[in-house]
Amino acid sequence: MRGALIGCGFFARNQLHAWRDIDGVEIVAICDQDEARLTEAGEQFGITRRHADAAEMFAEGGFDFVDIATTVGSHRPLVEMAAAAQVDVICQKPFALNMGDARAMVEAVAATGKTLMVHENFRWQSAVRAAIDAVRAGAIGDPFFGRVSFRSGYDVFSGQPYLAEGTRFIIEDLGIHILDISRALFGDVDRISATTRRINPAIKGEDVATMLLSHGSGVTSVVDCSYATQRRPETFPETLLEIDGTGGTLRLDAGYRLTMQGATEAVRDVAPPVLPWAERPWHNIQESVLLIQKHFVDCLRSGAAPETSGQDNLRTFALVEAAYLSAAERRSVALSEL
Repeated sequence: MRGALIGCGFFARNQLHAWRDIDGVEIVAICDQDEARLTEAGEQFGITRRHADAAEMFAEGGFDFVDIATTVGSHRPLVEMAAAAQVDVICQKPFALNMGDARAMVEAVAATGKTLMVHENFRWQSAVRAAIDAVRAGAIGDPFFGRVSFRSGYDVFSGQPYLAEGTRFIIEDLGIHILDISRALFGDVDRISATTRRINPAIKGEDVATMLLSHGSGVTSVVDCSYATQRRPETFPETLLEIDGTGGTLRLDAGYRLTMQGATEAVRDVAPPVLPWAERPWHNIQESVLLIQKHFVDCLRSGAAPETSGQDNLRTFALVEAAYLSAAERRSVALSEL
């Protein structure tokens, strides 16, 4: 299975490492408008076919799928190029600038019969996945309350300075992952209420968000995100969980400690491995990149729809849009409004 990757920036290196670790997959072409990044990635990963122009790369062809690892403003034209070239697509999040673009991208790929998956990888972190699997297996009965929390003071701006420039920040960049975890655990959402704050004066967007979700399943969940929280020890980049069910409780605490209480208590260490190319504290996210890309490949080989397909991600993306609308208008927003 031959692939191409567009975007050779900070996070794309994880994707290139992960593709190299998947049997039967080879990245045969890369594309970036920054010549230095393009050359560096090509040399590091032994990829000789390098393009500064995506249209040129698609015209030359010779690959089965494309991994779009660029910033959000370029996603729609690149996904539509991929659809025109009739290749499968995995696209970085946030998926689109707005719901209209997101729907258009999903429709463009669907019309070709090809697969579109969004690189929504937090639900594929092995610790989070252990919790999702336990809940889906009925380990604590039927959930009725959940909290999905990511609070940190880690400096994410040094590696990704563009994050400080957007008028939207934490919900769009991080909260989308945490909202997606809540969907993976409790199902789709009927209504959301959100508040936001900007604590860091050096950025333009919000760095704190608190969201209350009413799920169609009857679960109420709280999703809270912060990059302004001073913690010792720092828990970045762990997502913490608290889930109450009719048959017990589940907690994923700092240090990857998973506790389930019911008729009996079970405590598990669900710490992710540190892959040879990974480094702490990023290793849980880096492993999730490998796991989601394996899922993409498995789906292409089996013909199954990916868990985070473009169609599914419309519902996560809608939560982001509804959260911003709720915060701006200071009201609860029904997802049916979008």
